[in-house]
Amino acid sequence: MHFTELALNKPILKSLYEKGYETPTEVQEMTIPLVLAGKDVIASAQTGTGKTAAFALPILQRLFHQQDANKHAKKVRALIVSPTRELAVQIGEEFTSFGKYTNLRSTVVFGGTSIEPQKDILKKGVDILIATPGRLLDLRKQEIVDLGQVEILVLDEADLMLDMGFIDDVLKIERLCPDDKQILLFSATMPAKVVQLAKTILKDAERVAVTPSISAAVSVRQLLYYVPKPKKIELCLHLLRNSIKGNILIFRRTKNGVDKLEQTLLKNNYKVASLHGDKAQSARQVALNSFKNGEVNILIATDVASRGIDIDGLDAVINFDLPNISETYVHRIGRTGRAGLEGIAYSFCSADEKDYVKDIQKLIQGAIPVEEDHPYPLSPKAKAPVHKKKGSKHKKGRKSAASKKNKKRWY
Repeated sequence: MHFTELALNKPILKSLYEKGYETPTEVQEMTIPLVLAGKDVIASAQTGTGKTAAFALPILQRLFHQQDANKHAKKVRALIVSPTRELAVQIGEEFTSFGKYTNLRSTVVFGGTSIEPQKDILKKGVDILIATPGRLLDLRKQEIVDLGQVEILVLDEADLMLDMGFIDDVLKIERLCPDDKQILLFSATMPAKVVQLAKTILKDAERVAVTPSISAAVSVRQLLYYVPKPKKIELCLHLLRNSIKGNILIFRRTKNGVDKLEQTLLKNNYKVASLHGDKAQSARQVALNSFKNGEVNILIATDVASRGIDIDGLDAVINFDLPNISETYVHRIGRTGRAGLEGIAYSFCSADEKDYVKDIQKLIQGAIPVEEDHPYPLSPKAKAPVHKKKGSKHKKGRKSAASKKNKKRWY
């Protein structure tokens, strides 16, 4: 299929051609006609599948054909809510790029930076507003933003939004918009809480599901290193000195882990930056820009901080900590080996992460090659399957019951 077959207008097609886009991705092909038809949509698609364009293009198309005669009294007609500042900025860049010939105004607002410049822009009027939940509600409270004219509401990365505790904010934002609005909900995964949210606020929604692609797992060279957890940093340094070159993205599970590894690499004279949720917005942007501009060649990040961020020209990905969700592994290694370039993914597996490897290999339908030739191998005993001790069943049951009792509910 060609973009011309999706009934997009000439200004939008012109911007697509300038970016070199001719053929829509699967999520775009499935979603764009539904959005143009005014349907509510719930879509599951991983980052990197082109989902931003899947809602940006039809939104620009609809608003372009319904522009107010009075261009100087612009109201927010499309609202895109994003969980993180980086994602919001990236979405804003896409709207600016795709909408450059439409005369539609868009802007991005987020916390962690001065609110005054954002207020000045909003007072001049915008058609499309991309916002993080907290800053949006602050602006609404100050009566800077009026959501009474919103025709289309987009909730992007809904699973991450709920994981970050924004459920109450999301529900409040939805209520502040008109009842007859169109809602588009995008999520990388569909846990029960996202499904429940969709049932609560969407009306007769059309479901779009794009199966996580395992093509990255096929095209990227993968290596698995079994290593004791205390020796992971030593293994990382060994590989950086001897094997891994170029631009490198390293994933760690926790913020403390990111900071610890960054300090170690800096002490060893590596050019490194980091991303995680506790960093100020300005610091996160500086880190990302320094990596993209080539000032540093190593970026360490948590999955949450790096989610949705496109980084071109990655030579290697290091899974310092293996993810407990197998789809996340595919997403991580898919950051390298793009546009016909070669990429390689190194994964460190300690004894407590062996089950993650099994789940990943089941998803990618193949074994990850194991690299045995390194200075810090895991002992054969540690590699062996873990056998539960007899008599532990009762204790496990009591712990499970206690955890169920204390587990918080979303609704």
